[in-house]
Amino acid sequence: MVEEITKEFTHGLPKAELHVHIEGTLEPELKLKLAKRNHVNIGQSTIEEVKETLKFNNLASFLDVYYEAMNVLQTEQDFYDLAMDYLHRAAKNNVRHVEIFFDPQAHTSRGVAFADVINGLYRATVDARALNVDARLIMCFLRDFSRDSARETLEEALKYKDKILGVGLDSDEHNNPPMKFYNQFCKATEEGFHITAHADPDQPRSIEHIRDLLEVIGVERVDHGTNIVEDPDLVDYAVKNEIGLTSCTLSNNFLNADMKGKEVIELLGKGVKISIHSDDPAYFGGYIGDNYYTIATKFDLTRDQVIKLVKNSFESSWISDEQKALYLKEVDEYVAKH
Repeated sequence: MVEEITKEFTHGLPKAELHVHIEGTLEPELKLKLAKRNHVNIGQSTIEEVKETLKFNNLASFLDVYYEAMNVLQTEQDFYDLAMDYLHRAAKNNVRHVEIFFDPQAHTSRGVAFADVINGLYRATVDARALNVDARLIMCFLRDFSRDSARETLEEALKYKDKILGVGLDSDEHNNPPMKFYNQFCKATEEGFHITAHADPDQPRSIEHIRDLLEVIGVERVDHGTNIVEDPDLVDYAVKNEIGLTSCTLSNNFLNADMKGKEVIELLGKGVKISIHSDDPAYFGGYIGDNYYTIATKFDLTRDQVIKLVKNSFESSWISDEQKALYLKEVDEYVAKH
């Protein structure tokens, strides 16, 4: 008999969050607050009206809603408030370490200064220490923007190297393969940034994109990336090179009825460092603890499988071996008490 996994257990487990978009944590309450503060007419005046807008049926319609909501983010203080709102929720989910994605082009393209984005977010990561959360930032290129835009964004980011842990790639993958940004990734690596990239579930040429990310660009993690199961050789490569994969249960459910749970279990069993994260929790109905609880209960995961997923999150994070050892010890101590 499989031992029941409880919400208390999944929420209380010490964990690292490696796949969360800060813009995707904009809750209706904060959206309304910022709209009022910045005198932005969003066409909604109540929580219920905001929630009514959170309806989409494919990636394109989701991105339309997602980017429209960002119009309320105008000042450094807005970005600080956004990040702190998430970090308080992360602390309640016992997130001990988080590497937060942010999309500067989504803001600079509408006139917001890069400095306001990075300084607001970074100030929140500093204040997160009071919540017992170690927070870092990953700057992502928007893949549906041009190469030149990515190049200019990276050049701007170099002014803030001490505030940015790594560089990623997200947004609409269709007709925007990772090799479009090969030069920008090479430059990021030369500058000392860690690198990762999205390979969203079931996209056209997904396995080709994953192969390019691993064998040519040389990313350290693949965000989502569960289509790797289509190529056993790439799975072996990921195991051998300790490539992290970051699967997001609730957002996967939007695209795939089985949440990619079968693939997660298969990859976990083969030794891939796959872990569970929340992606855009304000849009998909749950933060990281909910994502762990959902996959654990829907797929009857054992405690050992859940614990391994959590340990993978620390092991594939971009922190020192000494920090990893301390967090893994916390996991063991928590499990021993529960």
